[in-house]
Amino acid sequence: MADAIAQPEDNPPRSRGMLLAIIAALALGGGGFGSTFLGFWSPSDLLHREPTPAKAAIPAVEFVNVPPVEVIVPGPNSRTLIVQAAIETDAAHRAQVEHLMPRISDLFTTFLSGVDPAAYQRRGVLEVIRAELVTRTRLVLGEEPVRDLLITEFRFK
Repeated sequence: MADAIAQPEDNPPRSRGMLLAIIAALALGGGGFGSTFLGFWSPSDLLHREPTPAKAAIPAVEFVNVPPVEVIVPGPNSRTLIVQAAIETDAAHRAQVEHLMPRISDLFTTFLSGVDPAAYQRRGVLEVIRAELVTRTRLVLGEEPVRDLLITEFRFK
């Protein structure tokens, strides 16, 4: 019996291995949480992945130039207003815009000749004129052909 008490058991303590396993689990869990929280990846992406939609082809943009419009602005010092614009459309509607260009030129001339001469001295008049011309151009051509109206020249001579 004395021999049995003097011999130590061969089982090493498991506390060191268990401690390393707990530290590794906490470090990996914290790293996973941090990377998910920062948005590097998402656990839901692992379970459910939606196909990314293909980018829609952007239709080609066409610009149709409106002939320059010259209008005499009445007043004490008579000036000439010169406005040139381009209508943004696509290839499918370009022929329609070009076909109705005389009507659009008439529309521009009629509107610009009706603007009060004092309005040209006010701030923001160009934005107001542009908005009115876009609205009136869409009345002539319709909503679909006219994407936008770009005023390329606006000057007094």
